[in-house]
This record gives sequence, C-alpha cells and structure tokens, in this order.
Amino acid sequence: MIITIQNTLNTNRSFETVTINLESQNLTVDKKSFFIEDIETGEKLISQVIDEDNDGKFDVILFQPEIPANSERKFYIKTGAISQERDSIPACYSRFVPERTDDYAWENNRVAFRTYGPRAQEMIESNIDGGTLSSGIDAWLKKVEYPIINKWYKKETSNTGSYHDDTGEGLDNFHVGMSRGVGGIAKKVDSTYYISKNFTEWKTLFNGPIRTSFILEYASWDAGGKKISEKKKISLDYGSNLSKFEITLKGTDTISAGLTLHEQNGIITMNDEFTWVSYWEPHDDSELGTGIVVPNNTMVGHEHYVTNIQDASNLFAHIASEDTIITYYAGFGWKKSGQFQNKNEWNEYLQHFSEGLKNPLLVQVQ
Repeated sequence: MIITIQNTLNTNRSFETVTINLESQNLTVDKKSFFIEDIETGEKLISQVIDEDNDGKFDVILFQPEIPANSERKFYIKTGAISQERDSIPACYSRFVPERTDDYAWENNRVAFRTYGPRAQEMIESNIDGGTLSSGIDAWLKKVEYPIINKWYKKETSNTGSYHDDTGEGLDNFHVGMSRGVGGIAKKVDSTYYISKNFTEWKTLFNGPIRTSFILEYASWDAGGKKISEKKKISLDYGSNLSKFEITLKGTDTISAGLTLHEQNGIITMNDEFTWVSYWEPHDDSELGTGIVVPNNTMVGHEHYVTNIQDASNLFAHIASEDTIITYYAGFGWKKSGQFQNKNEWNEYLQHFSEGLKNPLLVQVQ
C-alpha cells in the first residue's frame, strides 16, 4: 500500500504524528508485522502499532514523516519486523508510581509531567506527612532526551539523591499546590473557580516510540451546585512539548484549563485567532514558558485570574465541549533545556503548533 502525505503550509513539518487506520484498509496485524518505508529514500521510519479503541486488536499505525513546505512525499506500508525502539524504555513512556505514594507520571524526549492519586489525597486529609492534594499537572524540567522518570524516582525513594536537585539532567522545581499547574481544569460559577481532587483510578493504554496514552478518572465534584464528573485521556507524542488532553465531562458543557501564574511576574500572551494562551516567567535561575493550545475553534474565552488565595491565580482558557469531550493541548518549554531561549521562541512554537492543527497533513492511502 502507498501512503501519500501532503503539506499545504509554507513551513516544513516534522514531529507530527500520522495515523493510519489499518482496519479500514482491511489489514489484520500483530504488533510488529508492519513498518513504514520512504519510497524515495528507502528509509525505514520508526512507527508504532496501537490498539486505539481498546478492543484487544491492533488497529492503528503511527509514524512521524518529515514533509518539506508545500510538498508531498510517498511511503510504503510494508510487512515484516524492524527494530523500533530508541531505548530499552520507550521514548514515550508513562506509568503509575506506587513507590512514590501514588503519582502518575509521563514523559517523552522533551518534557515530563506528573499528577497525584488517592493515597496522596488521603494522607493530607488524615494529617499524614508526605501527601499531596492537587488535581493540577506538575512539570518535570528535563534537559536530556533519554527517559528519566524511573531514574529520578529511584534516587528519590532510595535516598541516593533528589529530583529536586539538578545533577545535569534537570529537576522538579515547579510548584503546583492547588493551582492548575500546566493544564489542570476548573469550572467557573459566578466569580469562583471550582476544582476536583486527586485522580481515583488510572489505566495505562500503551507506551512506545511515538506515543504514550493513559486514562485518569476522578470522583464527581461540586462546582457551585453543579455536579461534575471527569475522565481524562492524556497522550504525549514524540517530539512534542504539549500533552493532549481529551476529557469526558458530565454536568457542564464548558470547562477552563489553566496555567499557574506562580509569582505573577511573567508575561501573558493570548491569541484569539489561533486559540492559544501562553505564560513566560522567570523561574529560579532560568526562565519557563507554559501554554495551552485549543483545536477546532472551541476556545470560547480566556481570563487572567488573580486572587490573594495562595496558588489560586491562573491564566485560564475557556473551552467548549464537542459531544461531551473537551480537547486541548498543554505543556511547557524550559530555557535551560536549550529548546527555547525566550518568550518569542516559545510563542512561535505555540503558533506553529496551532497552525498545524488547523491545517493537518493530508493523508491518502491507496
């Protein structure tokens, strides 16, 4: 089979994941039976076969072609197996972390994140030291492209070091508290933002060289008399600074995704045309950008929300649901990683990301 991919933008495209539905092509596959080959160069691209609908059958193949501006390239789907992984631990990796209370953490070659589970909440509510009460999203600031989650947790739990100290790979010096961190959600009723507590259940869907994906479920929570339930499907692709959030909501048809304002000494940018918001701030001895990009023109507003309540000041993007699903992308860029040197570079990244969502690669299989 031949895949033709066309880029209609005036910019080169890379690290954008192409999804091919194998079932629609009447292909029955196992995990390693297919790969992608560039017709012109003969290069075998790293790809990942996944069970997207979680029915026990592999039905989708993912890969990331490089397509120059205003051009198209052709690829074969071929049978056979090639070595796919970049490392023994997949480049796009997530897992539940019972050895550190009950975090859930995820990463790729550029960024890492975590959030907090029911035991961490129970410890706070029972006045036990070491707990965390937050549905915010924590950012782990990494400098290296290889996986660090397991290594950092091991040194923290074995008392051989701390992920709060930078020994060359980066560190966790991002404060979340009750804030939304990098993309946590809230519901505004009148003038008050209401939030959920920690996740109650988790499920890892898959890890791999192109994408990791998992599900977090939350107990229903009250928002000024509205009962809201949420289930988050979070995915992170190779080469992306932004996690994708697909949240199934009941009890509201709008929600707000937030970025913590920390010391409120950063620079806010809001782009209504391309529906993204950005916060660039001083961060210890460096600088940090956080951002939210909303696809499908579903961003219906935003708010620079400042309050005297500790950790409750956030930059919010207001998002409308599509068939009970809220979709957005949220992430960060750290100056010390070498990926972005200033606010302009970070905002340019968010702009290009949004342009790519509005003008997806055109894919034809024949």
